[in-house]
Amino acid sequence: MLIDHAAIAARIPHQGRMCLLDAVTEWSSEMIRCRASSHRDADNPLRAEGRLGAACGIEYAAQAMAVHGALLAESAARPRQGYLASVRGVELLATRLDDIAGDLELHAERLSGDDNNVLYQFTVSGDGQRLLSGRAAVILDAGKGQTAP
Repeated sequence: MLIDHAAIAARIPHQGRMCLLDAVTEWSSEMIRCRASSHRDADNPLRAEGRLGAACGIEYAAQAMAVHGALLAESAARPRQGYLASVRGVELLATRLDDIAGDLELHAERLSGDDNNVLYQFTVSGDGQRLLSGRAAVILDAGKGQTAP
């Protein structure tokens, strides 16, 4: 079942041009695959000095993880807000994304998790090659119910 851009935007806090994903092409409780073409847009909000660096692929992967969490939450008792806490083992195999002619393919796999923390492994590919990969820790409902000192 293809989930389009509008359905993605309805599920994550990223709106307007900042919602970078075009579609969810496949998902299960353990993984998600998405597609994006916004890396080619001259007005991509992540561009700096006329280019989109490869490290920006982390934001694309984070949005895929956010959609995955939202899809899983639809069957849960209440929706959860997630925050990207850290990325590790990031391998940048390209210098930029805006010169990739084809769509970006994003894959995120849930490696472990509990009620408050989730660890994902992610890969961003394009034009038949892996562009970047790594692991990301997501904290759910961070700060909720906590009071300031």
